[in-house]
Amino acid sequence: MRNVVKQYQTRHGEVTVLDHVNLIIRHGEKIGILGRNGSGKSTMIRLISGGEQPTSGSIERSMSVSWPLAFSGAFQGTLTGLDNLRFICRIYGVNANSRIEYVQDFSELGKYLYEPVKTYSSGMRARLAFAISMAVDFDCFLIDEIIAVGDSRFHERCQRELFEKRKEKAMIIVSHDIQNIREQCERFCVVHEGKLFQFFNIDIAYNFYKDNC
Repeated sequence: MRNVVKQYQTRHGEVTVLDHVNLIIRHGEKIGILGRNGSGKSTMIRLISGGEQPTSGSIERSMSVSWPLAFSGAFQGTLTGLDNLRFICRIYGVNANSRIEYVQDFSELGKYLYEPVKTYSSGMRARLAFAISMAVDFDCFLIDEIIAVGDSRFHERCQRELFEKRKEKAMIIVSHDIQNIREQCERFCVVHEGKLFQFFNIDIAYNFYKDNC
């Protein structure tokens, strides 16, 4: 991210959510991002994923980047879960047939994998999205606070699948859970008033977050 600015038009005028933000993430690096609600954390994740475009500045990607994990807004509701899997695999150049068994097993959707996604509950959509995210071999995973889908057993499966089996992958983790970021990350950022502050010590980052956000 180079001098990235993101602005939105509102009834009260133009609002700057991110103001000349710079960030570099390298292969295998894990970065944790803290910030209060509405600070721009999720906006930043969407920009990195390509789901939104910056108002100004540039974002360059030298590795494949996931969509925000468990984000299901891109699903086509009239298609089945299986058809959505095929469509997404086609976009990313992945052989869908080689991923079907994995997604069936991990999502635990059973017969609903063959039903339109518009009939799914929010939890079912999230499980499908997470399973498809794991089925595509990204270099960098974007994790936006919402991987705790389903019951505690399924949540533990998600944690193991992501943080243990893919520990060599780069990750950007947005979370209010300081312990999760402490355990998984080596670099830490705080989004505050549109600016991105970077730290290499979690305690210093968290104290800055508590004192200023």
